[in-house]
Amino acid sequence: MTTGLKIAFLPLTDAAVLVAAREQGFAEEEGLALDLVRTTSWATLRDRLVFGQVHAAHMLAPLAVAVTLGLSQQAAPLAAPYKLNVNGNMLVMASGFAAALDPDLAARLADPLGTAHDFAAAIGLWRRKPVIGVVHRFSSHAIMLRYWLASAGVDPDRDVVLRVLPPSLTVEAIRAGEIDGFIAGEPWGSAAVDAGLAETVAIGERIWRRGVEKVLAFREPWLEGNPDTVDRLLRALVRAAAWCDDPGNHPALAVLLADPRYVDQPADCILRALSGQIIARTGQPPISSPDFMLFSREATPFPWRSQALWIYSQLVRWNMVAHDAATVAKAGAVFRPDIFRRALAGSNVPMPGASMKLEGAVHMPLAVGSRQGELTLGPDHFFDGRVFDPERIDDFLASFTPSR
Repeated sequence: MTTGLKIAFLPLTDAAVLVAAREQGFAEEEGLALDLVRTTSWATLRDRLVFGQVHAAHMLAPLAVAVTLGLSQQAAPLAAPYKLNVNGNMLVMASGFAAALDPDLAARLADPLGTAHDFAAAIGLWRRKPVIGVVHRFSSHAIMLRYWLASAGVDPDRDVVLRVLPPSLTVEAIRAGEIDGFIAGEPWGSAAVDAGLAETVAIGERIWRRGVEKVLAFREPWLEGNPDTVDRLLRALVRAAAWCDDPGNHPALAVLLADPRYVDQPADCILRALSGQIIARTGQPPISSPDFMLFSREATPFPWRSQALWIYSQLVRWNMVAHDAATVAKAGAVFRPDIFRRALAGSNVPMPGASMKLEGAVHMPLAVGSRQGELTLGPDHFFDGRVFDPERIDDFLASFTPSR
C-alpha cells in the first residue's frame, strides 16, 4: 500500500533532494507518494507544518529550533531527523555598493574576513544605512550574516537594516531600490547578478564551511507516531541525495528544478550552485567553489546535535532567547540523530558514531569513527578561526564579549 505524504517547500535549489526523491522514483520505491506543496514564504511554510496542513517541511534549520523554543509565532515541538543540505547561500549587494570592495572577485570571495572589513568601511560611503534583505529572522543566512558583520565591528542591529522578505521577491526588491542587497539561498543571488543588479560579496560556504542550512522538519508527535513512514522517507531521501551529489546528474537535476512546479528559474542559473561555478559579476568568468552546496557526501544528511546547539548559541548571542540549561537541552533535542540511525540501520550508509562534535575544528579531510562503513568528514572551519564546543557554550559566548 502506498502512503501519501504532503511536504511543504520553498522554490530554492536546496529543495533538490525532495524533488529528486519524487521525480526519480526513490520515494515510490519505498511505497511513498510525495505531494510537494510549493510555498512562497517561510512564515507560511512554518504555519502549514505547525497547524498540520502538511506532514513535513523543507525548513530553515534555525527556524525549526526557534519554533520549538516558542520564538516564532505558535510554539510547537519540531523534530529534524535529516539535513537536506549544507551551505548554498550567498550575499549579493547592489553594484554601486560593491564598487567600494576589492575589485578582485576571486580574492573577495576567498577572504571573507578581509571583505567584512571592506564592507564595514563601505557602509559609511553609502547613501543611506544599507538595507539588506534576509529571508527570515531565524534563517541560517541571517545568522551567518550577523556573525560575519560583527567580525568587522558592524552591529547588525544598529549599523544596517535587516529587512525580511521571501526569497522569490528579493530580486524585484533590489530592482525597485527597496533593499541594497540580500542574503538568500540559490538561485536568487545568481538571478540578481544575471540581471545586472548586484555583485556577489560573500558566500556561505566560506563563512562556515559545511554550515547547516535546511532540514526536513516534522511535528514531533507526528514523527513519534509514524516511525515506519518516517524511516521509509529518510531512506528515500538518502538515495536521492546521493543522486543529487553526483556531478553527472547535475544538468538533469537543474532541468528538474527549473520546472514551474518547483524553482521556476532558468536551468543554467540553477546549475551554478550545483556545480560550484559562481558568477560574481555579470560578464565575468565563474569562480570555482566545489563545496558550494552539498547534499550527500561526508555525512551531509546527518543531524549533528552540536549544529543545533551552535544555532542556539547565536540566538543567545543576539538576545533572541534567554540562556539556561533547560533551553539548551530543548534546542539540542530538535536535531534527531537517533531517528536517522534507526532509519538507516542495516544499510551501507556510513554514519558517525557520535551525535556531537567540535564545530569548526576540521581543517582538512578527516577519517572518523563510523557505525557502518568508512566515513571522512570535510573541512568545517569558521572564517574567523573559532571552534564551537557544544559542551562549553558559555565559554564560546564569552569569546564574543563585548563586541558580540
